[in-house]
Amino acid sequence: MRTFRLYGAFLDAAEVMTKPVGLTAAWWQVLGAVLREPLSVSGIAREMGLARQSVQRIADLLVDKGLAEYLPNPAHQRAKLVRPTEEGYAAIERLREAQHEWANRVSAQVSLEDLRTTLATMTALVAATS
Repeated sequence: MRTFRLYGAFLDAAEVMTKPVGLTAAWWQVLGAVLREPLSVSGIAREMGLARQSVQRIADLLVDKGLAEYLPNPAHQRAKLVRPTEEGYAAIERLREAQHEWANRVSAQVSLEDLRTTLATMTALVAATS
């Protein structure tokens, strides 16, 4: 139950941070998944552990809002790649200050050693359940 409570707290914090820049937590997650390189909707879904259909709906919304675009995928004719537009990158950049302030507030209450241990444990749990 604590995991669900923490997840809910993260989502609540993300909604507060994203609202002023015109995003939602879900939009932020999908845009964040393709900041370094374009990915297919299926690739994003795999990376995030979500249903492809959910990611498809969000990707379509991001494209409609001008925050992302679809690109041809050389590896698969029908599975287009998703990439942020300049507007999408700008929205993520506007989030950085709020996200850093939030992360600093939270991390000030937890030791660096505990944060590292938590990250290592989460990484192991993701691997064990994938």
